[in-house]
Amino acid sequence: MSEQTAEDRQIEQWKVKRLVKMLDAARGNGTSAITLILNSKQDINLTNKMLTEEYGTASCIKSRVNRLSVLSAITSTQQRLKKYNRTPPNGLIIFCGEVLTEDNKEKKLTIDFEPFKPINTSMYLCDSKFHTEPLAELMEDDDKFGFLIMDGNGSLFGTVQGNHREILHKFTVDLPKKHGRGGQSALRFARLRLEKRHNYVRKVGETATQMFIPNGETPNIKGLIVAGSAEFKQDLTTNTDLFDQRLAAIVIPPLLDISYGGEAGFNQAIELSAETLRNVKFVQEKKLVTKFLDEVATDSGRYCFGIKDTMQGLEAGAVETLIIWEQLDIKRLVIRNPHTDTEEVKYVTPEQEKDPKLYVDKETNVELNVTENEAFLDWIVVNYKNFGTKLEFISDRSQEGNQFVKGFGGIGGLMRYQLEFDMLEEPDFAEADSDDDFM
Repeated sequence: MSEQTAEDRQIEQWKVKRLVKMLDAARGNGTSAITLILNSKQDINLTNKMLTEEYGTASCIKSRVNRLSVLSAITSTQQRLKKYNRTPPNGLIIFCGEVLTEDNKEKKLTIDFEPFKPINTSMYLCDSKFHTEPLAELMEDDDKFGFLIMDGNGSLFGTVQGNHREILHKFTVDLPKKHGRGGQSALRFARLRLEKRHNYVRKVGETATQMFIPNGETPNIKGLIVAGSAEFKQDLTTNTDLFDQRLAAIVIPPLLDISYGGEAGFNQAIELSAETLRNVKFVQEKKLVTKFLDEVATDSGRYCFGIKDTMQGLEAGAVETLIIWEQLDIKRLVIRNPHTDTEEVKYVTPEQEKDPKLYVDKETNVELNVTENEAFLDWIVVNYKNFGTKLEFISDRSQEGNQFVKGFGGIGGLMRYQLEFDMLEEPDFAEADSDDDFM
């Protein structure tokens, strides 16, 4: 997987997390909250037919208000389905219904999207709430991991992504066993046996490169699990001539000992590595924040934190990696002065947003207009590429992540070069220069 693709997938994953949070908070009016999830193999026309039958069944609901809201939701769902000629390759997810907002007002909500990776679940539910449980598999284990299973009978190459597993290639081999025959030829037989084993290990190494580095540049997997029932796996991973060093760098320890080869061994290796794979993303997050904390500890100047300094660094093009807490609660406001026709961008917390002084000019007491008001996270996800930076979301579940959120405000960056933030401050022309300065 290329770095760009991995970054885009991380952003898609964050969007799904935010969507789940919003849908979980929404409550339907009666039982009008429809959750419809189709996998790629399901037919849109058959789904439409099923919804038509549901429409007939819903017509018998006794409560008039509930009946009308359910019928309206089914009709809206069918209208969304008409946008698609066929089910998208990754499946289709639709949430539709009348929900109650925070101030108890009814609001029509319709969301349809193709998930960023294949979804295997299919579901239709009409309830008082939206069912987001199947979306959990989109948020977990979104990285693709390679599996190499090798023993004396053959090798298997596969990938696992979430709950989706795929066998890329497998082959069998007939290696000579140890035996006591041969007499004076015993050494020759032993040499032939070692030579064939060496050739087999070489073939496995070459095939692994073809399977997991298809473009010849970077691996298409996040990590590689190597498993087997003999010492072949050690022979492969410790021999730099036989195993591509780009793959050696992403091998996830330990090498797994399994009882079987082939598909049975693949399944066993997946079970044994489940806990290890779950920790990979956690480890990456810790590495990133530790790197940031190391820069702070050495006072290298190649770091920034806090919304003000980070935005200055971004605008100067100096931020190489932008690190943001996935639940950062900061708003981006564009405030316009109607008299001078000038605009100013402010980044505020929800408490600061309520301050009336924010919307009045200090000097002229003119009331200011808010022309844009959106969550900073929503804005930066769309615009971060304009600053030439790489975006990384972190959680506060690790000790380092929690320290970053509480100690540095949940936003910061690793910089390409040192920047003097005080020098970037705009001079305050409000205070007139004293004539004494020129005497």
